[in-house]
Amino acid sequence: MRHLWRQTRSFPPGARLMMANQFAINLAFYMLMPYLAAHLSDELGLAAWAVGLVLGVRNFSQQGMFLVGGTLADRLGPKIPIMAGCLLRTLGFALLGWVDDLPALIAASAATGFAGALFNPAVRAHLAAQAGERRVDAFATFNVYYQAGMLLGPVLGLALLAADFRLVCTVAAGIFALLTLLQWRALPARPRPTGDGGQGGVLAQWRGVVANRPFLLFSAAMTGSYVLGFQVYLALPLAATDFLGAGGTAVTSGLFVVSAAVAVVGQLRLTGWARKRWQPGTALVRGLTAMGLAFVPLALGPRQSPTAVLVALVAAVVLLAVGSSVVYPFEMDTVVALSGGRLVATHYGFYNTVSGLGITLGNLGTGALWDHTRRLDATWLTWAALTATGAACATAVAALARSGRLAAPRPQPEPVVA
Repeated sequence: MRHLWRQTRSFPPGARLMMANQFAINLAFYMLMPYLAAHLSDELGLAAWAVGLVLGVRNFSQQGMFLVGGTLADRLGPKIPIMAGCLLRTLGFALLGWVDDLPALIAASAATGFAGALFNPAVRAHLAAQAGERRVDAFATFNVYYQAGMLLGPVLGLALLAADFRLVCTVAAGIFALLTLLQWRALPARPRPTGDGGQGGVLAQWRGVVANRPFLLFSAAMTGSYVLGFQVYLALPLAATDFLGAGGTAVTSGLFVVSAAVAVVGQLRLTGWARKRWQPGTALVRGLTAMGLAFVPLALGPRQSPTAVLVALVAAVVLLAVGSSVVYPFEMDTVVALSGGRLVATHYGFYNTVSGLGITLGNLGTGALWDHTRRLDATWLTWAALTATGAACATAVAALARSGRLAAPRPQPEPVVA
């Protein structure tokens, strides 16, 4: 903790604000969202399709609108999108606890999703601008706060849930209301730290991002890493339930805790260790390789032994968390570098949109493959496919690094005016 505190204090106040902001965002989000499905189905009596619709609307409204949020941040500065997102989450979370008809629940879910699309690119762009040349260290520290919120949120939510789900929603909404006031007081009025976002129209901004070929290639190459990371929520719980029966639910909860704890405890050490030994491209390749190798123990482990399955699951989660911790700060720094310091939030928004689409398609493929291989009693094929995904991502990023396409573009000379 002392190391984290010293590291945090070494950054400017604006960067520290974004770290505290992200901790509170995740704390409030994860104290509510893990228990929302049970509330909708058990307490409100919604059908399974309706529960899926409410949850799906939130994900779609966030992933589909990241580009809009990033564009607004580049044009208006970070204050307005961050405040608007926090205020929208306040209203959305309050509604989720106090309404019971499906249209209102869908509206609340859409509001919470769009809120994330508003503040996520703005927070990361502002953090990058505040950190300057220390972006890798800043994003590593940021990820500690991010994961700590994920770790503590469900615990606090479970404690409040003993009283009432409405209390969970009210407290979560209250946290976002306080964050709205904090951003209003602390963030500067209208800086543009991310470049020339105010010049030209919105379509010109988007054309500038789409014309950035190295950035597009990097976005595509990294998509598989998000598919791999999401398996903590999909394939690993499926395996825990199939192989361990009734104990699978408790094991799944434990896996979430292990994943977040590894990142909280190891992020700064892993980043410092990687920076001393590897170039950014090499760190990305090694981290992606570790994420792919995380599924090897499950492919090799004997299904007949619950202990062996449990050990394989824990090993997979630890390797995924370690690989993700190595990748994340260098990945975020590479996005800024490839943007050339121009339209940084828009680049983040586009990047998140691409990764969100990849997660959706990857989950469909993983789920279908799991069902098929389970019928064949050959689930090792699912794990082999995920390992191959990690290898493909690492190979693609290595090729980009060797070709020099991960380096920051050279600044273009200004035209001479007679």
